[in-house]
Amino acid sequence: MAILSTNRLLIEKVNLEDAPSLIKLMNDKDWIRNIGDRNIRTLEAAHEHIKERFFKSYDESDFGFYAVRLKSNKAFIGVAGLIHREGLEHVDIGYGFLPEYRGKGYAFEAAKSIFDYGMNELKIEKILAIVNPDNKASIHLLEKLGLRYEKMVRLPDEEKDIMLFS
Repeated sequence: MAILSTNRLLIEKVNLEDAPSLIKLMNDKDWIRNIGDRNIRTLEAAHEHIKERFFKSYDESDFGFYAVRLKSNKAFIGVAGLIHREGLEHVDIGYGFLPEYRGKGYAFEAAKSIFDYGMNELKIEKILAIVNPDNKASIHLLEKLGLRYEKMVRLPDEEKDIMLFS
């Protein structure tokens, strides 16, 4: 069942059947460069990741990362959502899409829907975003959402600084 719906997208909780799509997404070179290598290579690892990250987040808070699907055929195209990230004072918005669905406006459509949901329905007072300085597409998307660059930060267990938007 969809948490949110836009003109073209359904945004719903990730399920175990999404594991093959998550493996493909999380092993994409752009995902690894911009988000990091989560070491999800097998169905077993993907199932464990879904249980430990996605399901746990749903159980512990009113939000998490969701599967983004096309309304037309229910195809999994990426993930987007809100999360309490270690090292950040406020909730963070994030997203990642399979390569064949980038550049079509889906990321903005999903992020805008989730951002509005967080602010208006969940009453989150402040939503942050983090992004690698060389990820021009995501920087543009965050600015289009109305977020502005604040400062460079380094999250726990990370080796380099990233841009913080608020």
